[in-house]
Amino acid sequence: MDNSRRSFIKISALGASGIAFTTTALSAIPSDITSTAAKNKKIGVALKRSATYCEVCFWKCAAWVYSDENGNIQKIIGNENDPHCYGRLCPRGTGGVGMYTDTDRLKTPLIRTQIDGKDTFREASWEEALDLVAKNMENIKSKYGPESMALIKHGSPGSHLEHLFKAFGSDTIAEPAYAQCRGPRETGFGLTFGSWVGSPEPTDIRDTKCLVLIGSHIGENMHNSQVQEMSDAIDNGATIITVDPRCSTAASKSQHWLAIKPATDMALLLAWMHVLIYEDIYNKDYVEKYGSGFEALKKHVKPFSPEWAYGITTIKPEDIRKTARAMAAAAPSTIVHPGRHVTWYGDDSQRERAIAILNGLLGSWGNRGGFYFKEKIAVPKFPHPPYPHPKWGWKELVEKYPYAEMGSTMEVIKASIPVDDQKYPVKGWFVAGTNLVASVPKREVIEEAIQSLDFMVVMDTMPMEITGYADVILPECTYLERYDGIRSATNREPSIALRSPAVPPKYDSKPAWWMAKEIGNRLGLADYFNYNDYEEVIDWQLKEMGSSLEEMKKIGVKNFKRKSGALYMQKGKTHEFPTPSGKIEFYSEELASHGLDPMPVYTSHDSPQQGFYRLNYGRSPMHTFSRTINNPNLSDLTNENMLWVNPKVARIEGLKNNQEVWLQNQDGVNSTFPIKVRVTERIRWDSVYMYHGFGHANKKLSRAHGKGASDTELISKITIDPLMGGTGMRGNFVKILLDNPIKETIL
Repeated sequence: MDNSRRSFIKISALGASGIAFTTTALSAIPSDITSTAAKNKKIGVALKRSATYCEVCFWKCAAWVYSDENGNIQKIIGNENDPHCYGRLCPRGTGGVGMYTDTDRLKTPLIRTQIDGKDTFREASWEEALDLVAKNMENIKSKYGPESMALIKHGSPGSHLEHLFKAFGSDTIAEPAYAQCRGPRETGFGLTFGSWVGSPEPTDIRDTKCLVLIGSHIGENMHNSQVQEMSDAIDNGATIITVDPRCSTAASKSQHWLAIKPATDMALLLAWMHVLIYEDIYNKDYVEKYGSGFEALKKHVKPFSPEWAYGITTIKPEDIRKTARAMAAAAPSTIVHPGRHVTWYGDDSQRERAIAILNGLLGSWGNRGGFYFKEKIAVPKFPHPPYPHPKWGWKELVEKYPYAEMGSTMEVIKASIPVDDQKYPVKGWFVAGTNLVASVPKREVIEEAIQSLDFMVVMDTMPMEITGYADVILPECTYLERYDGIRSATNREPSIALRSPAVPPKYDSKPAWWMAKEIGNRLGLADYFNYNDYEEVIDWQLKEMGSSLEEMKKIGVKNFKRKSGALYMQKGKTHEFPTPSGKIEFYSEELASHGLDPMPVYTSHDSPQQGFYRLNYGRSPMHTFSRTINNPNLSDLTNENMLWVNPKVARIEGLKNNQEVWLQNQDGVNSTFPIKVRVTERIRWDSVYMYHGFGHANKKLSRAHGKGASDTELISKITIDPLMGGTGMRGNFVKILLDNPIKETIL
């Protein structure tokens, strides 16, 4: 297969399904919704109930799916016994049925081909498509070694493919959720407390007396149980402090909204430490008992007064003192939230470490209303032969970052671009469940890497932009149509949840476990997939855990008693932290040994030039990343993003509400599509804001195509975190254009 000039293919009617030409495809289109609804309005119609957990976002709330006698899904509701959702789903969760009913879904395997000298896709059988995938994986293995085949994944299906890749001999595995999202907080908290934050975060919001949010949009990111607990905390009189250049939903519920100048968060954190220590209002008993390096920290933060921070952050000294005192008054029932998407400016691990240190000074870690001690139950591994030992993998690709603990998508991308004397060449990609061109910045680098690959396969439910670059496209069925691994996540008490198919897979789509097994068989790895159906794996695991598939189908969620000890620190008992000193590391000898700052320091970051505004982005409450924008249920609620602009900026630029504008960043990159203006006092004058995930260019996404602008498209400048390789993406600036800068928009 000659891929030396791999062009992007916009999946056409031919490639997506051929529904305009075949009677079999026509029969797959759902019957008229009105008539179907009328049939199902019979009184007393019995609905089948199936256990699942949501795949619309990473919170993975357990739910019940109700389907009728015709196999139509009628509704999805939360499982009342699930600590992730307490029986209530967010709009995304209830709208998850739209993933199943979306007629734009990928329907059959597709293979890149040429017709009249132009690249296009043709429909293929599963046998042909999987044979081609296995053949190309074998070719890459024979030429370069199995390590040169990389897996870039996101979501539950990734675990099935990770098993395949490790059996194949490749540990070249990465996912954007680490280096483009949450990785720095795990590093910062790990260096301070010796523990990852994890997901869901062990924040005891329901009992907190003071919640501090720094660029964390609870209520918009829809972290279900946290949203519910925050609502309860507000009702109980908790103090909410929100630090954000935008008046987010959380900020609107706060006693204190600190509209900080972007990129100056570290200065505020250091000033808060200064107030706590030099006003002698930190948790002295806790720090003396559990802290290490406090005197060094005290000396370090002495210059960082609120007056010093005011000149940097634009937050008044009295507001810095007032909020620090509010935190101290509520301590130890105070949470300075670690956030989720924290890859901002390149010093993000140190900023997260500053947040961790603040929690240490307040005595929050291990105390009620602060951070509880999380616990989970291990799911037994289904028996298989030992994995072969790869010669290199993700660790070697990130070896220059001493605290990287997962693969970096950006490093895999870079390793895919040939250079002289390349030590770790990546020659093939298997992309699963992640639309790289909408989630990873620097599109020109991604495209250069793709052009250099020998082979690329994409597995997805939808014709996302990344599928247009593939050699083979494998249509995955939705989470409502498949079994997946047992959900076991950290929480106050251990719990597990089952995902089972509520209805058969639509069209010719298949579950990821089936694809992994079939490819494995073709690669001679059948011993690693010693089962006929994944149902066998789940049943075996559940029986090992004292349950069964039969039981879990009835209850959906099973909660267990804690075995690791108390939820909080106990009076009279000493707690040892899993750090080198056994204590909270205010000063890190480990960082110092690597020549890195042992305590957080403030670094000045770029500010926008005249006529430019900092580009800020975030989550829509109705959507998750770019993957749900085309969902018919959710697009009805929010079908495009808007550009938040301060009224002062609107006057200067001559803008009005709902006016269409285009954006151009500091490197001359233009937005492909226009975006409508929202004039609001809820954003600083030096910044603009938009929801992430919009601006899709693929016409086969019929509801998402051309709706709003893509923030990722405008992120061409990144700053890499030296500790763990995180991709700082908030150093980009845009100017607002009244006319389309692109004469002919590429559609």
